[in-house]
Amino acid sequence: MRHRVHARKLGRTSAHRLAMYRNLVTSLLQHERVETTDAKAKEVRRLADRMITLGKRGDLHARRRALRVIREREVAAKVFGELAERYRDRPGGYTRVLKTRIRVGDAAPLSIVELVEALPGVSQTGKKKSTKKKASKPSPAAKKAPAKKATSKKSTAKKSTAKKATASKAGKKKPSRKKAEE
Repeated sequence: MRHRVHARKLGRTSAHRLAMYRNLVTSLLQHERVETTDAKAKEVRRLADRMITLGKRGDLHARRRALRVIREREVAAKVFGELAERYRDRPGGYTRVLKTRIRVGDAAPLSIVELVEALPGVSQTGKKKSTKKKASKPSPAAKKAPAKKATSKKSTAKKSTAKKATASKAGKKKPSRKKAEE
């Protein structure tokens, strides 16, 4: 049973695991996107969300707690400045994990961890703020369907003219295949 088990060990000692998490979180907050294994991505997401929440608090104690995990002061300044402002109105869920591929060498499932962008014009629930409807563009399948009909009409027209020509030559014998090939 998994009672009171809240994190993954990932086959590493606790010191190695902590150092790896610190490196990944720092890279994620600096570059805003990191590709890693699926299990590591899920753990890094937890820590990165916590760091952004501390950045939103902005007091001295929060800064010191964040600097326990974040390895570079420039990245910490980014968390407490730019990222805290970007996610000011967002209640949580600052990162997303996207599963990408299977690694060739060891068949490990890989994922991308990235920061969620605060899109203008979209509320945090995902619904658009404006009630205006945009003119919908026709789908690519709808564009292709009329083109197929047009080509099929041309081909049927060619077939019908070919039938008329053969009907007018009904009195003539068809040349045999051997004579036509020569």
